[in-house]
Amino acid sequence: MTQSLEDYLETVSFLADECGGAVRLTDIASRLGVSKPSVFTALKILEGRGLLEHERYRTITLTEKGETEAAEIRDRHTFLTVFLKKVVGVSPDTAEKDACKMEHLLSAETLQKMKFLAQNCKK
Repeated sequence: MTQSLEDYLETVSFLADECGGAVRLTDIASRLGVSKPSVFTALKILEGRGLLEHERYRTITLTEKGETEAAEIRDRHTFLTVFLKKVVGVSPDTAEKDACKMEHLLSAETLQKMKFLAQNCKK
């Protein structure tokens, strides 16, 4: 999955938590600062992959598969943000921005090694 599609899926997940599950296309566009047609296109792709359900002019709902993938993305993001702040020592703002970029690029092996390092770090 592309970084962009992961960002859309993650955003739907965050918004679902914030809005009690009632996510609208306009909410996603506003959160990501993109156009509604861009969101619509991404939603169609994610729907085609079985990650969410969306009927035009209705709310967007993650499927079980979508919830699982979104949770994995969110977990990577959260871990990397905390790792960058607590282990590396960067500012919260920088940690958030860098984690957002890193979460899409790191291999499972690298992430596993970083988690091991974080667990064994005395800082």
